[in-house]
Amino acid sequence: MKVNWNYIKGFVLLLLVVFLLGFSNKKNNRKKVRDVAIEFEEGNNLFMSYQMVNKLLIQNGAAVKNQAKSVIDLHLLETNVLSHPMVEDAAIFLTVDGLLKAKVKQRTPIARVLTDTKSYYIDKQAKIMPLSENYSARVLLISGDIKKEDIPKLYFLVATILKDKFLKKQLIGIQKMQNGEFLLKMRVGNQKIFLGKIQNLHQKFENLKSFLSKTMTDKTIENYTSINLKYNGQVVCAKK
Repeated sequence: MKVNWNYIKGFVLLLLVVFLLGFSNKKNNRKKVRDVAIEFEEGNNLFMSYQMVNKLLIQNGAAVKNQAKSVIDLHLLETNVLSHPMVEDAAIFLTVDGLLKAKVKQRTPIARVLTDTKSYYIDKQAKIMPLSENYSARVLLISGDIKKEDIPKLYFLVATILKDKFLKKQLIGIQKMQNGEFLLKMRVGNQKIFLGKIQNLHQKFENLKSFLSKTMTDKTIENYTSINLKYNGQVVCAKK
């Protein structure tokens, strides 16, 4: 019987590769996490510090540095980071040489809510975001008796304002009045803009833009104390 040495050589080579891979994997798992690197998206760590993220990278009650790579639960660490209310997204991974990397994307605030009892941001995903001790964002200020159920409609109002270059430049604040209606505040001038309910925004804002463009051009805007958009298809103003 003729022995096929090519098959035998192939089989032995396969065993050798499996052995080397297993040995290499076992050796790699015995390695420890040599360091932790935290990277903020676009280098923007305005609201969170590196220390804040580092404190979230805890496993078994201890920092991950110097723990064996084999015991590191990347999913758990990622969940810890994502649980922070200032974090929008995060990715945690280990490199071959034992570096644990954390890539963090922070939330983007679009408005700040200020009530008698608390203050917080509304972010671009309509979620509540706490204030930061490290940085204060320059965003639209919302005041009054704001309740949780107001957040979706306030988000819609703010998003509508920010999409329009003219309105974004002219409006700096929103106030909820006691009757549940809303008042807009301008960057320049003391005119009160009565918006009413957050509905029919397209028509109301088109009317407002037309009125402001005209009165700012002919410099008669200072003749008015209030601008009322509540009435259907009309701009009702009060003069000094």
